[in-house]
Amino acid sequence: MKKEIISDKQGISLIVLFMIGESSILVSGLSAKEDLWLSILLSIVIMIPFMILYCNLLANHFGKDLFQIIELYFGKIIGKIIILFYTLYFFDLVAIVLKDFGNLVTTTNFPETPIIIPMVFILILCSWIVKEGIEVIGRWGEVIVIIPVVLTFIAIIFLIPNMDLRNIIPSMNSGVKPVIKGAYEVFMYPLGETVVFTIAFSTFKNKKSVYKIFINSLLIGGIFLLITSLTIILVLGVDYASSLYFPLYATIARVNVGSALQRIEAISAIVYLLGGFIKISIYLLAACKGIAEIFKFKDYRFIVMPVSLLAANLSYFEFDSIISFNEWVFDVWIYYAFPFIVILPTIIFIVYKVRNKLLLKHNM
Repeated sequence: MKKEIISDKQGISLIVLFMIGESSILVSGLSAKEDLWLSILLSIVIMIPFMILYCNLLANHFGKDLFQIIELYFGKIIGKIIILFYTLYFFDLVAIVLKDFGNLVTTTNFPETPIIIPMVFILILCSWIVKEGIEVIGRWGEVIVIIPVVLTFIAIIFLIPNMDLRNIIPSMNSGVKPVIKGAYEVFMYPLGETVVFTIAFSTFKNKKSVYKIFINSLLIGGIFLLITSLTIILVLGVDYASSLYFPLYATIARVNVGSALQRIEAISAIVYLLGGFIKISIYLLAACKGIAEIFKFKDYRFIVMPVSLLAANLSYFEFDSIISFNEWVFDVWIYYAFPFIVILPTIIFIVYKVRNKLLLKHNM
């Protein structure tokens, strides 16, 4: 399989887009209520050691992705089983994000349009760019990342008159438990989802690039998440924000500067469209690379379209309503994903360290 090199700027752009995309319409950590901002800060701190763990694995196995590292240390049989579970996990996430995209389009703009139409449209674009490879995805991300960031901050500036500081006080009114629960939710979604980039990325300019890309993108994406989430709470209040399916969309709809600047909630849809496109593409890439690794295909590109069609079918039938979708994401997924984000990478890291130490002792 051809090694595709990703530059530092491209890597950071992709991870930031990935993090801010879906989280621009769905807000994680609302169980913390007024202390959501504290939960986000805590989740960033918790995520840093795991980012370092991911970086350590990639930097010390330069040119290999997580799937190849798994097979290196766990052998063909156990390794392929672990890769299979990861592949199914990423495949399911293609379907989940795809469904979320369809829900947004049909709920907010085109209620009479069958949900399968926008889903198929975005999936065709994602399939095309995945077949082009991570280098092309990276170049696209590098060019486009500034658009959602600038648009969001323009909207936030216009929302300042609508903000009410009473919506975030008193602090810690419900104790520490909601803050910890909210931090866990944000840690799992969207911060922990970045584990997928241990598969999407394998070859960097140098070993330092790995740390630069992952840590910087965590801080940039985390700050963006903090600002947008805080804006939602300040404008809408916790109770109202918690009752909405797409709170940022409703927040930006509050912008009203005379008759010339109204109805700019499409900004949140644009941010999600750009970030969601990256998110679906990266998950699709990871799922296809997993299948290629299991069956030892020389390249993953020829299976992209069949995998996309299967994901579209799963996405269409997996959830019967937007209510069941949200219940799955916030009540089930944040626990079901824990082994893939925390447990398995930690086990892989421990096995690598133990084996490395044993080899050093043997060579002495």
